[in-house]
Amino acid sequence: MVRPNGGSGRIATMRALILLFVGLFAALPAQRADDLTVATYNIRHARGVDDMVDLDRTAAAIRAFGADVVALQEVDRRVDRSGSVDQPRLLGAALRMHHAFGAFFPYQSGEYGMAILSRFPILREHALRLPDGNEPRVALFAELEMPSGGRVLVVNVHFDWVGNDTLRFKQVEALGAVLDTVSLPTILLGDFNDVPGSRTITRWAPSFVALAKPEADRFTFPSTTPAKEIDHILLKPAAAWEGRTARVVTDSVTSDHRAVVGRVRLR
Repeated sequence: MVRPNGGSGRIATMRALILLFVGLFAALPAQRADDLTVATYNIRHARGVDDMVDLDRTAAAIRAFGADVVALQEVDRRVDRSGSVDQPRLLGAALRMHHAFGAFFPYQSGEYGMAILSRFPILREHALRLPDGNEPRVALFAELEMPSGGRVLVVNVHFDWVGNDTLRFKQVEALGAVLDTVSLPTILLGDFNDVPGSRTITRWAPSFVALAKPEADRFTFPSTTPAKEIDHILLKPAAAWEGRTARVVTDSVTSDHRAVVGRVRLR
């Protein structure tokens, strides 16, 4: 009787086991990251630089971002000057996105404030009242459920606008005291009304990392002749996010701000 070669038998067995384990692991659900496109855009209640209120134009501009999450500032809800329509609801319907709204104050029979649009379910939303500036302000919170099952906190801001940053920084400190206690991965974005290097921005380091825009194309205001970088996207914690890139959208008609669009991956 001829005995099988022991070495060859062991090799064949090992190959069979490897194939078995490869098959088993291939059948397991992948632990995947969430790729996100996020944007911030001050829409000036859909009033373009041509002084025309055109919500359809604003919706088309936002659609072109290809964003999963959009933070909008200067949004009207049932305000006379913008046709008494519910802008966040109509934008959400036009873009097939969930929406949340936070009011700054009553205005012309309606409310003036900010909104968040999301392709992902909004599990919770909250408008946090900030210290008053030259106008009342809130920070709008939205907790989102990602496709992977994880959760992300999105915080939309529109800080006080005057040159003296005393009131603006009071708003920053009040919001910072809350966000310092948050453990969820967080996207903080909006119209900060201040530039890199200011204490409005540096307050968030080192907890947050800012998405850097291309040096040659980083200004966001005014849209016709951009000269200031005041719209920003920040992420926390830095270790939870990768593939961080941002760009400024060239559009000198739809609003007096240019939008910032970021591409990130949540680990």
